[in-house]
This record gives sequence, C-alpha cells and structure tokens, in this order.
Amino acid sequence: MDKEELNKVYRHSLAHILAKAVIELYGKDVQYAIGPQIEDGFYYDFVLPEGKTIQESDFKTIENKMHEILKRKENWTRKEVSRQEALDIFKGQKFKTELINDLPEDEKITVYYTGDDYVDLCRGPHVDNSAELLSAAFEIRSVSGAYWRGDEHRDQMTRVYAYAFPDKAQLKAHKDLIREAKERDHKKIGAQMELFMFDETAPGMPYWLPRGWKMYQALLKYSREVQLRHGYTEISAPLINNKKLWLISGHWAHYINNMFMVPGVSGWLKADCNIENVIANINDDKSALKNVKMLAGSALYSREEADTMAAKPMNCPNAMMTYKRKNRSYKELPIRYSEYDVLHRKEKSGQMNGLFRVQEFRQDDDHTFVMESQIKSEIADILSIADEIYSTFGVTYRAELSTRPDDFMGDINVWNQAESDLREILDERYGKGGYEVNEGDGAFYGPKIDLQIKDALGREWQCGTVQLDFQLPHNFGLTYTTADGGTAMPVVLHRAIYGSLERFIGIITENFKGNFPFWLSPYQVGIVPIRAEHNEYAKKVEKLLMDNDVRVEADYSDENMKTKIKKFKNYKDPYILVLGDKECAENTVSINIRGNKQLNNVPLDKFLDMCDQMNEEHSLNLIDSLD
Repeated sequence: MDKEELNKVYRHSLAHILAKAVIELYGKDVQYAIGPQIEDGFYYDFVLPEGKTIQESDFKTIENKMHEILKRKENWTRKEVSRQEALDIFKGQKFKTELINDLPEDEKITVYYTGDDYVDLCRGPHVDNSAELLSAAFEIRSVSGAYWRGDEHRDQMTRVYAYAFPDKAQLKAHKDLIREAKERDHKKIGAQMELFMFDETAPGMPYWLPRGWKMYQALLKYSREVQLRHGYTEISAPLINNKKLWLISGHWAHYINNMFMVPGVSGWLKADCNIENVIANINDDKSALKNVKMLAGSALYSREEADTMAAKPMNCPNAMMTYKRKNRSYKELPIRYSEYDVLHRKEKSGQMNGLFRVQEFRQDDDHTFVMESQIKSEIADILSIADEIYSTFGVTYRAELSTRPDDFMGDINVWNQAESDLREILDERYGKGGYEVNEGDGAFYGPKIDLQIKDALGREWQCGTVQLDFQLPHNFGLTYTTADGGTAMPVVLHRAIYGSLERFIGIITENFKGNFPFWLSPYQVGIVPIRAEHNEYAKKVEKLLMDNDVRVEADYSDENMKTKIKKFKNYKDPYILVLGDKECAENTVSINIRGNKQLNNVPLDKFLDMCDQMNEEHSLNLIDSLD
C-alpha cells in the first residue's frame, strides 16, 4: 500500500476501536451505525442508551479505553456471511439491520471481528492485529449531532470525531495547522475588520460593509486595468431572464436545480386556468388581484407571458445575445466581453461556508469570440493574465484539464478535437505531465482548463478557468463573415481569473491574515492628530492623500492618542500617521508601520511618493525604510 492507502486502513481500523470502546464504556445497548475514515481521521455515529451523553470531559476516558483495547493485541478476523447470518449477528442493532436489508441481493457481505466480543459490518480492509495500531497517534476532537443518513426526519445520533495519524509528530503538526487555520479564518477576520456580514434573511448572500466594499472595489479596479491592457471591453446585462434564454443555452436542462426562479404572476396563472378560481384563491392579495384582472382582460394573458423567469447563474447567454445583436466580420475578432454582474446559484444549506461557497457573487467573467485559428494565441494570452494576477497576490497555481462529462452537449467529434487542442496548448506551456487531467469534469458545452491556486495552508481552490465552447454559438446561431465572403461560426472562450470574487477574497484574507497589501487594504492610512490643535494640519494631510487616491481615515475625536492608534491597528491599516507639534512645524509625518516598525519625521511629499509607488506597482510588501 502507498502512504495514503495505509492511512485509510489505519483510520478505518481505529474507528472500529472507537466503537468498541464506546460499547465497553456505555453498555451493550449502544446502537452503533457507521464509522468511516475521513481526511484527517475518522468518526463514528452512535445512539447512546437513554440518559447517557458524551461530553468533552469524557474524551480522555474514551481515548484511554481505546489505548487499553489496543494493548490487548487482539486479532482481526474477516468473515463472509450470508444475509441471514448477518441479520442474526446484528439482531437488535437497527442501523446495521437496515444497512444489510438495503444491500443488493448479490452483494458479498463481510464482517470483521476485533477479538471475540466486537463485530462490525464492513467491507474492509483492516489491520491483522491491533498491535499494528499501537504506534498510531489519535485524539478525539469533537462530538456533534447527526441525522441517520443525513435525513432530518430520521434518528438523531451522536457523532464522535477523532484525528488520527501514523505518529505523534504528524498529529502535532496537523493540530498546529488547525490552530493556524482558526487564526486565519476569513469569517473571524472579516467580522473583526468589519469587512462583511451575513444575515439569516439572505442565506449565503454576503452584506459588504463599507470597509469590505472598498477592498472589493480595489480588486475590481485592478482586474479592469489588466483587462484593458489586453483589449477587453466591459458589458452589463439583465440579472433576470425569461426561461426561453436558458432553454436555448442548455442551462435549463443541465442547471435548473441550482437556479433561483422568479415566477411573478405566472405563479398564480396558467393559460388554461379558470380566472374566477384564481381570483378567489388570491383575493386577499390586492396587488396580485389587480395584476390578474388586468391580464385577464388583455391580449397579454397567454401561456407565453406566463413563462417563468430565472435569476442568472451564469453570464454566458447574455454575452451570446450581445454578440448576436448585429452582423459580424472576421476583422472584428477576437471580441472580448468582460462582465462583473451579480450571479445567483442555489446551494444546499449545509454546503455554504462563509465566502468560500455563497449563493450570490460576482466573477471577473469574460466571453471571447474567436476564429478557430485564434484559439491558441488567445488562450496563451489568458494564461499570461493569470500569471500576472496570481503573482500580484503571491499565490502559485497548477493547471488541470477537465474533459467531456456524461451529460455533454453536441457532437463527440467536435469534443475530441477541442480536447486535443487544449492538450496541445498545455503541453507547450507546461510540458507533458506538467498538468493534471480530470476526466469527465468538463462543462456540458465544452472542455476546460481549471487553474487551482494554493493557499497559505496548502489547500487548493479552483479559481481561474478557461472553457472552450463550440456549443453555445451553435445554439444561439452566432456567425461572422469570413475573408472570402462566406459565413462561419465563432468559437467562444469562457474565462475567469479570480473566479468568484467572494471566494477569492476569502482565500486572500486567510493568506494575508487580514494584513492586506497597501494597494488592497480597505483603508491604507489612518491619521492620528495628538491634540485638537493638530487637527488643522491633519486635515491638510488627509485632503492631500485623498487627492492622490489614497484611502484614508482620520480620528478627530477627543480620545487619547494611544486609543486612536489601537483602533487603527485593530483594523490593520498599513500606515498610521501620528501628527504633533514637530510634524506640523516641519510639514512631516511620523509613521507607525503595521508590524510595529516606525519611521519618524518623514517629509510629507516623500510619504506621498511611497503611497503612489505601492499603488502603481501593486506591491505585496510595505515600504518600511527611506533608503
């Protein structure tokens, strides 16, 4: 076995040891369900005897019992059994019985004995003897509630989670990583720095607070600057469209479960319904009643008008319509339409996670229309944009080719050619073997290149993407006039670099631990006049900075200097200017630099030059000396 497979076996085996320990501690009436291995350990689900619970104070007792069981060095025995034998073995265990009854008729059923007194329904594999687990390091990390098979209408269970690693050093390293992750948690930092908030009235839809919105706008501004240099033009389109558009694009068939519907009047009306019944059913809703009566008395009342609308989860169809509005010539191509409109995608409540997975977001989206002969050079340019933008944030990435999914749309030969083209591009740029292939994970309309960036904790996130699309131009009947006067269909490249701005902000918030580069910081400079008589000079400095497009905040309150400085430090402002008698007299500033370094008596014009330089260069690091 390789290391990963061995970890799975050890973790799964330790899950059986946990179950055995809980049964020995809490009695034979414990109902035990399932105990799979997970990325950093394992868990097991139980229903404990009435009146018994597992609290954090019990964790050590359970761990000690597990160590005691391992020291018995019991043999593990695998046994194939018939369905009836399995039902007899687990008589009285309702969850095991249900699992057995749900198995296909021809399923091979196996059980594993640990010693003579514990048996579990399991496919395995497992260790041969508990002695093999003596060197493993494990620790119970939490206990929570869970529903049997994830169904809130079924039994509520006690789920015990544990870390598990081959040795103590690896367990300690992982716990250190977990602690670091908690310190970097973008939800925690976002609240402390007043960047964004969530409310139950709009699940998964962030409220961007004034400070966070300034940073958001800085990201957009930088993206627009880069794209302008590469020949992009920006558009904006409706956020809600009739389902006809989504039927043409194919999203209605492939993406309907992730779309927010906006039924409007069509929620009450159908073209063949009895209007009097409709009026009776909504008689208490005066506004709706007025609309129904108006439509009933007009020629607009038809099945077509009653069609459902949907909030857009993608910008693609709108870009197709924008291209289609007039005849096109090969001389115009490539046409690059960037778009930052709000998108909505319906997610399951359990999948939403801060900014990492939301239901409302923006993308640095683009749809580029090209001739087939332009595909290679255009994708090369897109990847150069990715190189520039990701390096600005100090992140690395790897490319991944995603190929034809099972529900693909279009001709298989076109797909094969498109995938071949992308492989050639990637081979030339990264070398053969320099990228990964993710079979079957392409979009339904074409293969794609995903750009996976690595964060400060070593996790990977899919942010950038380049998707090759021969299908949507066909669906929308897009054409251009060729050099010889004929007609051809353009190819569309779907492209994003940040991907979801919300997710990207979550990633960089954790990467920088809230200590954002100067150019990106919500406020770049905080101003602290020491006493009221220094306010006039402070206002002069504030205006000068604002006139130079520096985001600045000043505190003219009667609070003492240390309190003002502390406030700006809590917001992680890169520079805090402290202005007193000497600074006012000499037209200078004294600077508290984030990280507790100081520069005193810096000429004001020199400080302006420092700010301009960091904004223009999108510097990762703060200037902390005058050399």
